[in-house]
Amino acid sequence: MIFQFEKKYYQEGYELIGGTDEAGRGPLAGPVVAAAVVFRPRTRIEGINDSKKLTESKREKLFNLIELNALSVGVSVIDNYKIDEINILQASLLAMKESVSQLNPRPGIILIDGNKTFASDIPVEAIIKGDSLSFSIAAASIIAKVTRDRIMEKLSEEYPVYNWKQNKGYPTKEHREAVLKFGLSPYHRKSFCGKILDSEKQTVLF
Repeated sequence: MIFQFEKKYYQEGYELIGGTDEAGRGPLAGPVVAAAVVFRPRTRIEGINDSKKLTESKREKLFNLIELNALSVGVSVIDNYKIDEINILQASLLAMKESVSQLNPRPGIILIDGNKTFASDIPVEAIIKGDSLSFSIAAASIIAKVTRDRIMEKLSEEYPVYNWKQNKGYPTKEHREAVLKFGLSPYHRKSFCGKILDSEKQTVLF
């Protein structure tokens, strides 16, 4: 199942197939991160799957295996300010496009998780639930997720009151309560937090 789309495009004559995915569309804080990966034809790595279905320790192990076995990996980080400026969908697409632009060698086709695409001089195909159907997309999802988690763990050292080390910026009850108590940090997405804070409570910590 995870090789469904790779098999399709290998049969159509494509030699190099790339996949891209993002992590961090839903959090209240931190960046959205996208990764793109291209492998040698018919590369196999045991255990590759949608990053959300894997434990943290499994993702970390696979992260290293992907970097060792991939022909090329690209990563793009779009910060919360840009997210607020252009919205999370456009930021996610921008991150994926930027990560793909880093791939060398360039794949013959790019598989994208979701139902949206971005302008590209390489053919692209959007695949709903692609991180469960494409080996390349699933690998990209792992790279993106691990990279973003590491960023949030580092930011948590700077702002421990929000416990980003644990919640990675997602709107858990603990995180929402911390926002109400301490206000917004410079890493919060203001466009995401309006429903939590009224205008009188929208303070920024420096």
